[in-house]
Amino acid sequence: MRNRISVIDYIEAGLKASRLRQSVIAHNIANLSTPGFRRGEVVFEEILAKAGGRADPGEVVAQIVRPGDTPVNESGSDVSLEMEVGELVRNAASYKTYMRVLGRIYRQMEMAAQIP
Repeated sequence: MRNRISVIDYIEAGLKASRLRQSVIAHNIANLSTPGFRRGEVVFEEILAKAGGRADPGEVVAQIVRPGDTPVNESGSDVSLEMEVGELVRNAASYKTYMRVLGRIYRQMEMAAQIP
């Protein structure tokens, strides 16, 4: 375990969560018409907020949950294409944000390294 936790570690955890969320959403959409299929969701932001910057980023791991309280459609699944597309858009925005912040951090590090 490292002694120093950096914001980059938390960004990395966020990027991993975004990647997992993308996969779960794709799985949900693929099973839109599967009778009895229950959609999955990725919980990360809540876990990160509870950690409050005090936990090792390796311990702040996204989890897949199945809410089970969403209404079932005519095929017996609880997947709503509209909701999943909305989640895709939200996830893409989160991923972009993480990447922009990471890019700024690296630019600052590069600028600091160039100071004579």
